[in-house]
Amino acid sequence: MTKERFEEISQQGGYVNLSARSKWLLRGADRVRYLNGQVTNNVRAATETRSVYACVTNLKGRVEGDIFIHASAIGDDPVLVVDAEPGLREPLSLRLERYIIADDVELLDVTEEWQLWHAFGEEATQYHEMALPESAHRAAAWRFGLEGVDLWWPVAAGDPPLAEGMRPPLTSEELETWRICAGVPRWPNELNPEAFPPEAGLQERGMDYAKGCYIGQEILSRIKTTGKMPQSLVRLQGNGDAAALFPAGALLFHQKEDGILTKVGHVTSATLHPGHGLPVGLGYVKQAFASAHSLLLAFEEPPRITFEVDILIS
Repeated sequence: MTKERFEEISQQGGYVNLSARSKWLLRGADRVRYLNGQVTNNVRAATETRSVYACVTNLKGRVEGDIFIHASAIGDDPVLVVDAEPGLREPLSLRLERYIIADDVELLDVTEEWQLWHAFGEEATQYHEMALPESAHRAAAWRFGLEGVDLWWPVAAGDPPLAEGMRPPLTSEELETWRICAGVPRWPNELNPEAFPPEAGLQERGMDYAKGCYIGQEILSRIKTTGKMPQSLVRLQGNGDAAALFPAGALLFHQKEDGILTKVGHVTSATLHPGHGLPVGLGYVKQAFASAHSLLLAFEEPPRITFEVDILIS
């Protein structure tokens, strides 16, 4: 991404085609109660105009996927609409269906039937004002660091028109750079079966500790009570003038005064910042070392020192 493009998006927002994401409908009288027992956030807060973000966790409280949920209807039949990363289409279907036992719930895969577009920042105004064909709908959603709106557009209706004045959509590469710079975790880089949602900083955005029981809730409530987590997701920035990436998967070490190195974490995502040209990234670091402006060393495989990284925000 160029510096000019980055500044344009920062000031005016942008939009992106997310149609490759996995999509489902949940219908049936028990749909809300059932899904509320599967995810970390309060499904009852999902409406026709605003999405709820949540994680699906296993019995150990670790992440099996992250999803957006909003309410809609098929004719007079109310439904919940769920979307997730493309790679979660099969595993998340199996995971959700596994716990449908005596519930009046049906899970329908509608991935191929819907386009999903998202606009954020000032660009979202265009989506809020766009005329919609029958069955198309929109819902507010916070996905990429700025408030935005999702546009659900039936494939049968063709492509949605571009509103006058809208710039080209972000490419997948531009979106990934933007996401990393904004500090937004993603499956499977930062969100995966090795991570707890609080470690990724999702307490406010993706969790509701008062909503009642769900799978993994006991362990996650214990983490909240004790405040103790194995690791925390942090933003990283390379020091110096070298415009060279530290690769995803690079190990992070703390160097003591006597020169002894201690492994304290790893890099999950990295890119070059379009604004200042320095390498930036996201990574998990042990809590004791996840403080602002704490200097760490990044190692590649086979181990060798590449450069120092500075934790900007814990």
